[in-house]
Amino acid sequence: MNQAAARRSSTLAYVLYHALFKAVFVHFDPEKAHTGAFRGIRAVAAVPPLRALVRKVVGAGRGSQPVHAFGRTFPGPLGVAAGFDKDARGVRGLTMLGFSFVEVGTITRRPQPGNDKPRLWRLLDQRALRNAMGFNNHGAEAAARTLRKLRAGRHGWEPIVGVNIGKNKVTPAAEAPEDYRAAAQLLAPYADYMVINVSSPNTPGLRDLQAVEALEPIIQATQEGAAAGRREAARPDDLPILVKIAPDLSDEDVDAVADLAVRLGLAGLVAVNTTVAHDLGAGGVSGPPLKARGLAVVRRLRDRLGEGPVIIGVGGITTPDDVRDYLAAGATLVQAYTAFIYEGPLWPSRVQRLRGG
Repeated sequence: MNQAAARRSSTLAYVLYHALFKAVFVHFDPEKAHTGAFRGIRAVAAVPPLRALVRKVVGAGRGSQPVHAFGRTFPGPLGVAAGFDKDARGVRGLTMLGFSFVEVGTITRRPQPGNDKPRLWRLLDQRALRNAMGFNNHGAEAAARTLRKLRAGRHGWEPIVGVNIGKNKVTPAAEAPEDYRAAAQLLAPYADYMVINVSSPNTPGLRDLQAVEALEPIIQATQEGAAAGRREAARPDDLPILVKIAPDLSDEDVDAVADLAVRLGLAGLVAVNTTVAHDLGAGGVSGPPLKARGLAVVRRLRDRLGEGPVIIGVGGITTPDDVRDYLAAGATLVQAYTAFIYEGPLWPSRVQRLRGG
């Protein structure tokens, strides 16, 4: 298939997805639709010839501009945010569609089912989502086995994988550092970077751990666990560790977390998680309503951190202009999730290509 034919196929599929979304997909339960679509992506990616064909059709990697961070070269700036691939099962499928990197998780020390259903809602008028998932995942041991298999395969270290970790719902706040330590030790050998999630609104009390006095021992425990895991795997290099923060922090608290990140030698910060600044019920909102605050937090962090640490910007990214806005604000890399749901499987490669062109 030549490039002109690939572009025509890509455009046709893009239009078809929008028509199907409006006519069909909106009538499906959001979580069931996600599960079914993700299963399909993984099934295609499991067949190497199909995976190569899809990459060619969607134009994965074509026209994007490389970014250097964490000692790796990212094919482009756009990755998939944590929450989409909770158990690290779809890395090949998501990179097949044009994401430059995948942040898996949030993964907890022990398996947990998450909150009661329904726990995911579409906000169609805003092209946004509200979720109250509650870190549903199969636990760090299961994710480590999956990532070990990925890395052991042919070209297993080509995909860039971030690992997002959190505490179990039943773990008391005082014992949270041990959850992070244990998860980090199991998962660090297979990660390109690791993110400490203390900002989801769907685990009671979790956001309180963003306070500096609570966050510091969690960071230190994660660093110790990651270092132990890397030693066990005979990987002497340090694992880059970041903290993901909420958009609802005050500016003063944003500054305090940034200062702590510098003092403890973190690789950077991920800004921002979902927001609870709404009156729609339980859970956090993601998508376009987040963009203004996300950009403001990224600008503030860049001013506070200086040029060194990496900032991964998240929140309301839909168009190539949104990517440019985050990069201009000081982000090194960007992530998205919600737009992928609304725009379809060809969206990541289109955004990367148009942004780079």
